[in-house]
Amino acid sequence: MKSLTNPMTTWKTTNQSLEKTFEFSTFEEAMQFMQDATPFITQTDHHPTWSNTYNRVHVIITTHDAGNQVTEKDHTLANFLDELFNQ
Repeated sequence: MKSLTNPMTTWKTTNQSLEKTFEFSTFEEAMQFMQDATPFITQTDHHPTWSNTYNRVHVIITTHDAGNQVTEKDHTLANFLDELFNQ
């Protein structure tokens, strides 16, 4: 589905968030990635802070209701996004 323009990078981890930038070949692919992730995000009611700049989607994940800490919910979403990106 997506054309990689760079190899996968790992999530940057801090005590308060997981952070990663996904890079695509085109703006359209970046936007499709965000659209494809939306049903899972809605279903799990765990919304990332993310932004799109042309062919990149920058994602920050933290669990706000746990005092802005990294929880299993964050790792689940990160794994989902990685799997979606690799499809």
